[in-house]
Amino acid sequence: MSTTTIAFYHNLHVQYIQSLASKIDSPTSYEGAVTEHLRMSGIYWSITALSLLLPAEQVDQTMHLTSCHSSSESSSSSIVDFVYECFDEKSGGFGGNKMHDGHILYTLSAIQILAMADALQHDRFLQIKPFVIRFIGSLQLSDGSFMGDKWGEIDTRFSYCALSSLSLLGVLNDPTGTIVDVNKAAEFISSCQNFDGGFGCYPGAESHAGQIFTCVGALSIAKRLDLLKDVDLLCWWLSERQCDSGGLNGRPEKQADVCYSWWILSSLSILGRVDWISREKLATFIFKCQDEDDGGIADRPGDMVDAFHTFFGIAGLSLLGIWRRRRRYCDNFRIGWWRRTKETVSED
Repeated sequence: MSTTTIAFYHNLHVQYIQSLASKIDSPTSYEGAVTEHLRMSGIYWSITALSLLLPAEQVDQTMHLTSCHSSSESSSSSIVDFVYECFDEKSGGFGGNKMHDGHILYTLSAIQILAMADALQHDRFLQIKPFVIRFIGSLQLSDGSFMGDKWGEIDTRFSYCALSSLSLLGVLNDPTGTIVDVNKAAEFISSCQNFDGGFGCYPGAESHAGQIFTCVGALSIAKRLDLLKDVDLLCWWLSERQCDSGGLNGRPEKQADVCYSWWILSSLSILGRVDWISREKLATFIFKCQDEDDGGIADRPGDMVDAFHTFFGIAGLSLLGIWRRRRRYCDNFRIGWWRRTKETVSED
């Protein structure tokens, strides 16, 4: 077995994530301009990545996540304040940035951020919670599918976002059955499974690893994994996404990309088939995608880093077991022996 020593730049990644806000908020920032529409998701990726690297208290202090749940009581601004500023009163959903229309993608990100801030039971959210729930329910169509917003695009991503959001809000299994029809939602997702075992955006669409995560994840949330046809075929399709580089791609004949470390590992984890890929080769690929000078993780070795791939790279390593609850590993370890010989240190 290989025992190649590869560094994980823990401190640099923390510094990179912490620096994103000032870089993106700069009026001359190109990255800030082209990502303006998905700022909400970018904040979620950043906070979650840091939460995998640092204790919760340190994340709160450095990111100002919960420093001010009520902006009327303090002049400081927190991430929670920003989330509420993105609430779209007309639709009842959250937009990707201030003054943007509500969309299911950013509504899920907003709910996830508020959940991490333990703010879902605060009066500030409870006042708008009925409108958020109504917005999500209004997006389901008669066939069980979900639109992303009022303009009507259909995608299995939106099915996952809707069910995940309602689950986090504690109303997925509403006894009245008036919010959404969970069984119809699950049946629509099932209809999107293809002959090769994978899932697409809608019935008949090409199988894609990202869509497989949304479909498997949604069915898991709905407790309807029984609707999956031939789990072994599906997991074979996923395991075939591992390239010679060790990384995973999203479709046949495509290059490996760090983000699929999360999409594919999550699905395999839900289905109990993580060992169908080489953990060691995937971990090595992710490590090679790091920026050893400034921190952050890119889609593949040598490319520019960004918040999206940094989060999914770290999340992928987490699913591989690199981190454990309440503990983190030192910067260097021997890939071939990390399960047994990796030195650990406390988070203090």
